[in-house]
Amino acid sequence: MPSLDIISEINLEEVRNAVENCTRELSTRFDFRGVEASFEWKKPNVAVKANEVFQVKQMVDILRVQLMKRQIDAKAMNVGEPSYSGKTVSQQVSFQEGIEQPVAKKVVKLIKDSKIKVQAAIQGDKLRVTGKKRDDLQAVMKLVREAELEQSFQFDNFKD
Repeated sequence: MPSLDIISEINLEEVRNAVENCTRELSTRFDFRGVEASFEWKKPNVAVKANEVFQVKQMVDILRVQLMKRQIDAKAMNVGEPSYSGKTVSQQVSFQEGIEQPVAKKVVKLIKDSKIKVQAAIQGDKLRVTGKKRDDLQAVMKLVREAELEQSFQFDNFKD
């Protein structure tokens, strides 16, 4: 019986590479000349520091663009609130891995409401979907990709 796993993972090495690219880009940008701004990779988080709030927001956008260039979905980013310490503003960016229980329940409900003849089961931080036809599993993949959920999903272990 064909099956597939719906997972939510990111490649942390690609995130680290994106952070390094962001640091290089900061050194070449005119609007950040003479400004103490930095990206700091603290696996699996990124600390963004600058002098002003709008600069931190610009830096988060730079990070988002670099992640997209490396095929990492920006939905995996969780941007924290800015914190002020002296003259600097910092913001933590974390990356979400694994499907949490409420989101998994939404996906299962979405699959059941679509009337596709498959079974979806929550298994820890992933979902296992089984069905009689391969086409049904591909329809589930399309359905999950098009759904407006607050998380990025990948599909793994597609077995006939």
